[in-house]
Amino acid sequence: MSKGNPSSKVAGFTAPGMSDKAAQQVIELLDQRMVALIDLQLTLKHIHWNVVGPNFIGVHEMLDPQVETIREMTDTVAERIATLGGVPVGTPKALVERRSWQDYEVGKGLVSEHLTALDKVYNGVNADHRQAIEKLAELDAVSEDILTGQLADLEQFQWFVRAHIESSSGQLKG
Repeated sequence: MSKGNPSSKVAGFTAPGMSDKAAQQVIELLDQRMVALIDLQLTLKHIHWNVVGPNFIGVHEMLDPQVETIREMTDTVAERIATLGGVPVGTPKALVERRSWQDYEVGKGLVSEHLTALDKVYNGVNADHRQAIEKLAELDAVSEDILTGQLADLEQFQWFVRAHIESSSGQLKG
């Protein structure tokens, strides 16, 4: 296992019909998606615990199903990494070391503050999922399909968030 990327391929095998080089590239792409999904589920729980103000309960209750679905997504991605001969590493220190974005900065805050910030989080996660899908199209149809299905749910979750911060003219706050 390499220090720079704890999920580097370590098994002496990968999926039948896939080259070791392609497997390594797929593992690296999936590792970044796994890190992003773990970060997203923790951010959603943080918001769940710290959102206040009008519409608090609606937002509070909207977030838990998102957390559960994203936990399942994370598990699927981690298991795909293992299937390809990689090692999915989800320990806190390893996650922080591999994260390329800033930490979520809103503490206790109003619904509109959190959802405006969460919309930006979804912008990043969803755009990065889409970029990974494009790269996976050349490498691994199975992993591409996994992320494509996930992106449909992630985009719907972002739509739920945006419905709370959208004006009647279709403009987003923030």
